[in-house]
Amino acid sequence: MTKLPANFVKPALSFWQLWNMSFGYLGIQMGWGLQMGNMSSIYEYLGAREEELPLLWLAAPVTGLLVQPIIGHMSDRTWHPFWGRRRPYFLAGAILASLALFLMPKCSALWMAAGLLWILDASVNVSMEPFRAFVADLLPDRQHTVGFAMQSVFIGLGSVIAGKLPGWLYAMGVDRSTGPGQPIPEVVHWAFNIGAVVFIGAVLWTVFTTREYPPREGEQEERKKEAGGLGAIWQALWQMPERMRQLAPVQFFTWMALFCMWIYFPPAVARNILGAPDTASDLYKQGIQLANDCMAQSSLVALLAGLAFLWLGRKVSARTIHGVSLFLGALTLLGVGWIKNPTLLVLSFAGIGVAFASIVAMPYAMIAGALPASRVGVYMGIFNFFIVLPQILVALMLKPVMENFEGFNRLSAVIFGGICLLIAAALTFRVSAKPAHAAVADVPVSPNAGPASSWSE
Repeated sequence: MTKLPANFVKPALSFWQLWNMSFGYLGIQMGWGLQMGNMSSIYEYLGAREEELPLLWLAAPVTGLLVQPIIGHMSDRTWHPFWGRRRPYFLAGAILASLALFLMPKCSALWMAAGLLWILDASVNVSMEPFRAFVADLLPDRQHTVGFAMQSVFIGLGSVIAGKLPGWLYAMGVDRSTGPGQPIPEVVHWAFNIGAVVFIGAVLWTVFTTREYPPREGEQEERKKEAGGLGAIWQALWQMPERMRQLAPVQFFTWMALFCMWIYFPPAVARNILGAPDTASDLYKQGIQLANDCMAQSSLVALLAGLAFLWLGRKVSARTIHGVSLFLGALTLLGVGWIKNPTLLVLSFAGIGVAFASIVAMPYAMIAGALPASRVGVYMGIFNFFIVLPQILVALMLKPVMENFEGFNRLSAVIFGGICLLIAAALTFRVSAKPAHAAVADVPVSPNAGPASSWSE
């Protein structure tokens, strides 16, 4: 097996190489976007009550907590001459997630939808986790910010399509009515089917257009010094780099906010802002579509912000970008409690778009250079702890709060998310601004065909 020299240094990659290695995120985010925009309404179509929604959403954080560090550890130790290190996991997760997306709108009972969501989330996590490590694997330190910003571009594009897709299909004549034999609207069926095709297609593009570096000389000996199995995850947790420790509370409050928004914003628009009496009313469907329009607006802005970050990330620190972006997102969620005009509500979600573009890129750019090369995957999985644990906390906390505090409703949960995002913005500026340490070497070799032109400065 060919091995890289121990003193190998990664060359800067071209724009199109960055494009190819990130393209799979278009499909992943299509899957996430359809889930985030439609699962609460699917649950309510199948009879779920307001206070049950957080627990029904537990699949996402729990599977992320379990799956991501395990997949990260496994992919760190994987190597195949053709498939490489991370790409086998991209492909396996994409196949399973696409099947789950295809089956989700065909559920006829609440327990079926809840069970399938666990499968969908586990599969998406299998695909998604190695993509974070992919950037650290293939790019030099100076390209980490633009590498994660390129992922942010495809995340934004996938979110825009996922948010707008049901509305586009309805405008084309696809039915959105419900009834005894059709608990979930036909438009949702079509949207999820299209999402399944895009998911597998986009991941296949990255799998077949991007090659990975083989292991370095001496890497096998380094592996022998590390603990195996779950012990490796525990060992890495206690040896976590300082930059990760500083970012942990930022991630914690950020994802508390996002989880509140994802669970409760669509039904809050329908019930609390438009005043829909029940899920069967046209007003409820209009409210869900308005919420999808808001999320699509935020996704479009996230796409544009991601493009801007490709340039801005070479001139401004990731910490500054992230802190300012989170503040804009906080203002949006706090404003939901007072903005009643649908047009203004959609426009206001530009703030969430800027925040989300940063959330999916800048924290990873800040830690990537601080991670040991032999454990990038497991550390990216551990970093996910600070994403999923706050979501689990929210899911367990909101149900009793809503049951015992009469004035705390769906809209209150969204505003609470705004407060959390404001705290996260303040905590961002406590993260060290010093460059993260990473080993450098002096033998440039590109994993991709053709010469690698620099696109970092």
